[in-house]
Amino acid sequence: MPSYRAPVRDTLFVLNDVIGYGNHDNLPGFADASPDIIEAILTEGAKLAENVMQPLNRVGDQQGCTRHADGSVTTPKGFDDAYRQYCEGGWMGLAVPAEFGGQGLPYTVHSAVGEYLVSANMALMMYPGLTQGAIAAILAHGTDAQKRKWLPKMVEGAWTGTMNLTEPHCGTDLGLLTSKAVPNGDGSYKISGQKIFISAGEHDLSENIIHLVLARIEGAPAGVKGISLFIVPKVAVDDDGALGESNAVSCGAIEEKMGIHGNATCVMNYDEATGYLLGEENGGLKAMFTMMNEARLGVGLQGHAMGEAAYQGAVDYARERLQGRSLSGPKAPEKKADPIIVHPDIRRNLMSMRAFNEGGRALILLTALKSDIAHLSEDAAERQAAEDHLALMTPVIKGVLTDKGFEHAVMAQQVFGGHGYVEEHGMSQFVRDARIAMIYEGANGIQALDLVGRKLPANGGRAAQAFFRDVAEFCEAHRADEQMAPYTKALKKGLNDLQAASLWLMQNAVQKPDNAGAASYDYMHLFGLVALGLMWGRMIKAAQDRLAGDADGDASFLEAKIVTGRYFMERIMPETVAHLARISTGADTMMALPAEAF
Repeated sequence: MPSYRAPVRDTLFVLNDVIGYGNHDNLPGFADASPDIIEAILTEGAKLAENVMQPLNRVGDQQGCTRHADGSVTTPKGFDDAYRQYCEGGWMGLAVPAEFGGQGLPYTVHSAVGEYLVSANMALMMYPGLTQGAIAAILAHGTDAQKRKWLPKMVEGAWTGTMNLTEPHCGTDLGLLTSKAVPNGDGSYKISGQKIFISAGEHDLSENIIHLVLARIEGAPAGVKGISLFIVPKVAVDDDGALGESNAVSCGAIEEKMGIHGNATCVMNYDEATGYLLGEENGGLKAMFTMMNEARLGVGLQGHAMGEAAYQGAVDYARERLQGRSLSGPKAPEKKADPIIVHPDIRRNLMSMRAFNEGGRALILLTALKSDIAHLSEDAAERQAAEDHLALMTPVIKGVLTDKGFEHAVMAQQVFGGHGYVEEHGMSQFVRDARIAMIYEGANGIQALDLVGRKLPANGGRAAQAFFRDVAEFCEAHRADEQMAPYTKALKKGLNDLQAASLWLMQNAVQKPDNAGAASYDYMHLFGLVALGLMWGRMIKAAQDRLAGDADGDASFLEAKIVTGRYFMERIMPETVAHLARISTGADTMMALPAEAF
């Protein structure tokens, strides 16, 4: 069965040497998370992931969740105790303001630990993950009274949270939703309707579940302009915080899913349940997007984390499995065969996974740092730049890293051969679990359209132009450095392809929108390659500088980093050429066949 080792050293390298985390101790919370404190937090998070969460991963997959006749749901054996340990450790409120019971630490630290916990047990971590998204929405849009009433118990973990968007007839197009809200006359509303695909919608881990539900108030405008967001608790809460009677909220069924069996994905029925408006009337989509944007970054992290967990399992197997001899001569002559890690095709799989995982980790942590800056900096220009980065990279992180997370789970399964296809070795669970990340919180085709249609042209293309400048300036700054030449030349070629693709869209998409739609998926992945390439360039430079100075016992780690970065630039970055070629063909052939010809 797979084991898991949290990549603490790599995380610390990215934080301390690559993204300049320590340069922001002027921001609230950063002074309380000095490098030694961060290392201690990451080490404790690693222990929780490795020793508590990971051993339950297969248990959750095999047992799943059980819905009972009364609508209650039981989670897999051991989940309740693991969740209790998570809450008692203060992990739920790591980045929540202290006034509501949190620790007030940077979101960057929360993201770093989150990777370990999701790699260890994605299904289990969805329960607190949804809660943290609900906390963020209430923090951003709730009244002071709502924050005092709902947040402390959620931060404590005694109450969990969900987000309720999707309906049987309504997925991405939320303007079609029919759930309704009728005013009660006392400031509350009666919420009625059915929601599907609601992760953590019902379970036995907490005494209350705080549902955030999109619904339409009677008389509201049609479409998305008439949607409001409501707090709908499973159990009523008195003004003093005491639990009252059960609300008219019930779990009608648990979805039979391909993966994440340990998470209760529910059909939720609201039958005139009491709810409370969160944010402005008819402003529900804006309020929900606070939760959605955080969720999309979290789902990108899920894709990355699944790829990392699968990679580690494949490496362990490749070191042990004996098959054939190395093409360049026996590497283990004392044995009947060599371990398969000596074979180039196995190395192709392992190196591709590793290169994406390490680049993805750096991009996630940089974006988390930008989130902290956007929320905490007093410098308006710095905030704006950070907000631009967040908006631009959210669809890239969600779309590219979840696509690659699934692809890498399949690669890891391939390393196992036939043993990867049977349940005994655990690789098939990674494939099944990783698949959902490409779909929920906005399918990846939607992320691509968001990038091309909204994020790219926003503010006159300000965010994209800033990113292009960052890449160009990095390449120019190290153009004369012979050690950096293999990396900067490949990165500059990728940037040229990305800029050419952007120009093609400017010239061909406005008059013919199908061109934008046809190009969007390749454009998202082309953008992702260049973003990961920039992170690799920065990691290579940091590793070279450390090796030239005081490697502090990390020489082998840093040398491996340089080799992995070179692999990315030589074997993966050239894919930008193919993406550009496909983008430039336009939509004509793609859209030529009439629907009845399929």
